[in-house]
Amino acid sequence: MVDDIARTSRAAAARPMDLLRFATAGSVDDGKSTLIGRLLYDTKSIFEDQLAAVEAVSAARGDEYTDLALLTDGLRAEREQGITIDVAYRYFATPRRKFIIADTPGHIQYTRNMVTGASTADLALILVDARKGLVEQSRRHAFLCSLLRVPHLVLCVNKMDLVDWSEEIYESIADEFTAFAAKLEAPDLTVVPISALHGDNIVTRSSRMPWYDGPALLHHLEHVHIASDRNLVDVRLPVQYVIRPQSTRYPDYRGYAGQVASGVLKPGDEIMVLPSGFTSRIASIETADGPVAEAYPPMSVTVRLTDELDISRGDLICRPHNAPKPAQDIDALICWMDESAPLQPGRKYAVKHTTRTARAVVRELQYRLDVNTLHRDETAEGLALNEIGRVRLRTTVPLLADEYRRNRTTGGFIVVDEATNRTVGAAMILDAA
Repeated sequence: MVDDIARTSRAAAARPMDLLRFATAGSVDDGKSTLIGRLLYDTKSIFEDQLAAVEAVSAARGDEYTDLALLTDGLRAEREQGITIDVAYRYFATPRRKFIIADTPGHIQYTRNMVTGASTADLALILVDARKGLVEQSRRHAFLCSLLRVPHLVLCVNKMDLVDWSEEIYESIADEFTAFAAKLEAPDLTVVPISALHGDNIVTRSSRMPWYDGPALLHHLEHVHIASDRNLVDVRLPVQYVIRPQSTRYPDYRGYAGQVASGVLKPGDEIMVLPSGFTSRIASIETADGPVAEAYPPMSVTVRLTDELDISRGDLICRPHNAPKPAQDIDALICWMDESAPLQPGRKYAVKHTTRTARAVVRELQYRLDVNTLHRDETAEGLALNEIGRVRLRTTVPLLADEYRRNRTTGGFIVVDEATNRTVGAAMILDAA
């Protein structure tokens, strides 16, 4: 029996662990940073010196408790004001899964930071203060998560200790948010009552809310199914780098490196390279750990082909009968991130799409979207900081793009100011022709 247990443990250790990326969202002072600090603390993912530093700062400020929010609020301005300004990434793991957390700001002034953190998330935690219920910023962030096609939403009704663990208040907030989320086409929604400060329903079920029969938050994060969220149908491998060692040991080696955006690649598969349209077959697929039998998102791989083709950075490897149509006229929703100059029709920018860079001109601003009321202002003449609108762009070279709702990687791009090299916008492609 001991041998069976040892074999089971070795098999579990050898299995590759899933990686879940999730972002926190919500209004100011709803407890996002405290929740993440509690997760890190209860999963023993912080060092003793980190905890000692947080305890010292908490004591110096006169707090009667250890402020776990300080584990993520790393900027001096954040600690002074007690708010989150920049996106803070934290990492932890359990025996079942690895996690990357993006602690995003709740203030409307930093909406662009929230968009950045949620753009790559598999799941979004939206926190609500049980005393206040749903507020404008809660709805705003839920809508932005739906725009960014975050597959899973978790509503955490926080600070239940301040409402005497009331089931009625929890049910009222849950019902209101469920009705709102139905308008956003949220594919998966879970609601959990918690107290981030005291750790109730974070790692283990709380005895102070016996009326709640759902899972603790960490249990849900460990078991939420994310494998089917990835597009495994449309093969897309943007070429990032061509590997040519040019050494006597590998005289004929030519590999095409990149991160698989979608689909599954196997040796022997027929592929097509865009924009040239040439076809070949996969000879082998290699990773840093050696050859593999298949590649799928988000693996970083090097693909070798049976034929010598002219392939360079910015090209795309796909299937011959399932390829994106090269497009120069792009309709997209853009979140504007530049505080110095608004987006205006006629202006020219650089566009970074997967591994391809192009120049683009804004041909038309179709409307500005009010994310609070969902009203479309078709009279708008520009987009200011944190505003979202639908625009039509014309690029100098074709983009090998899909619609964002079908592929979040090949369906999104960033807009760059050529004069300053600053990222000034993040876009989601609605249509490409």
